[in-house]
Amino acid sequence: MNMDIDWSNLPFAAEDSLVPQEIEESFEDPFAVHLLPDSSRFSVQARFFNLGKSASGKGIFSVYRTNGKQSRIIYARPFVPEEHFFYQRKMNRTLGS
Repeated sequence: MNMDIDWSNLPFAAEDSLVPQEIEESFEDPFAVHLLPDSSRFSVQARFFNLGKSASGKGIFSVYRTNGKQSRIIYARPFVPEEHFFYQRKMNRTLGS
């Protein structure tokens, strides 16, 4: 994705298990899954989802908005099991496994 991320005044408390560098790395993951939610609650505000892994392999789910040049993380947390399964399935399809 390679976008500049705005880390000023985070609108959420980062979980103790995540650091900004890991969240940013999850956006740079070549297998990251970027989704536009189908809920009007999110799409009206142009919010997107990212499922990606940090360089250390930690799965991170993020909600963000972007203007095409800069992204603002609205929320981030580690994967739950269903997200890990979804991410792995998409990665396997990409790799042709």
